Amino acid sequence: TGSKGWGYKWSREVASRPILRSQTTSVSVRYLSQHKTPPVKAFCLSKVFRPDVIDSKHMVEFCQLDGIMGDYGINVRHLLGILNEFAMQLGFKEIKFKPSYFPFTEPSIEAYVKHPALGWIECLGSGLFRPEVTKPLGIDFPVIAWAFGIDRLAMIRLGVDDIRELHTSNLGMLREKGWF
Repeated sequence: TGSKGWGYKWSREVASRPILRSQTTSVSVRYLSQHKTPPVKAFCLSKVFRPDVIDSKHMVEFCQLDGIMGDYGINVRHLLGILNEFAMQLGFKEIKFKPSYFPFTEPSIEAYVKHPALGWIECLGSGLFRPEVTKPLGIDFPVIAWAFGIDRLAMIRLGVDDIRELHTSNLGMLREKGWF
């Protein structure tokens, strides 16, 4: 692919260390390595971990839904159409897209959904897998990918202003909101 990678010496010892995953792209790539004939479609739901500062929109662990689709002729226009359809089906009336950067995709796109109290909240990252991801797997067709932050989507759907409320053990509050 011509990529020089990250420019450091790879070490089996370092690569073998346990680590909490910060995203679920590894699951998508493993699936692609075993399913090389298009069309390819896969979804993965998992908990991920980030070194974020906890606040009204951030937790150090959250649920993420990854999706990939691959086929000859698929492109970013298809990706944006799929993401718009997801947003409409989930009942989100306002969604906007912004260019971004993710190491696995090019181009990379973030999507934001309007929260009534908090304004625009980033709820997903997406893009077209880079050749450095697909070529080593023997994949010669484009693959679009996206990852939703389920907790942030739940905030908007449930009218929650603080993501920490989704993980509360306060039974009174849960009953008051009709969640328990």
